[in-house]
Amino acid sequence: MNGKQIGYIRVSTIEQNTERQLHEISLDETFTDKCSGKDTNRPALQELIKFVRKDDTVHVHDISRMARNTENLLTLVKELTDKGVKLIFHKESLTFTGENNPMQQLMLTMLGGIYQFERSMMLERQREGIAIAKQKGKYKGKPVNKELNENIQLLAKNGVNKSQIAKQLNCSRTTVYKTLASNS
Repeated sequence: MNGKQIGYIRVSTIEQNTERQLHEISLDETFTDKCSGKDTNRPALQELIKFVRKDDTVHVHDISRMARNTENLLTLVKELTDKGVKLIFHKESLTFTGENNPMQQLMLTMLGGIYQFERSMMLERQREGIAIAKQKGKYKGKPVNKELNENIQLLAKNGVNKSQIAKQLNCSRTTVYKTLASNS
């Protein structure tokens, strides 16, 4: 019995284009996330994990699209292959079926580590740049979303707890806490 051909696509921001990933591969289903790969708490990834069945094949453009953390990457690959799913990373030409292949495990672990290192370095450079810009008085932070701030204030005044506010307004709890603290 042949399984479905399923694509997983991830870009880091809403503005980024997903077309370059998996554009020449014939797929039955596609799951797309437009968020960071820092963890596995992504809606489409979680849907994909629930959706896949034995004999399905999951296509991913490259390892960094699946995860930016080596531990998460190894866990996801194991979780999918334990279900009988074949996983193909096209850019790296790596295929995982669950069979014991020490060389592929080494490549997966090394490349996952490189992507994790790359992300850490990017975040470090970003923090350094922000610190320099702040010293020069050129960094003001993210632009204030007045409508979001007003909605946060209104819900808080009505006794809605901070976690529920974040869920209802589809923002982070950090945003809720910062907004409420700055308006106290």
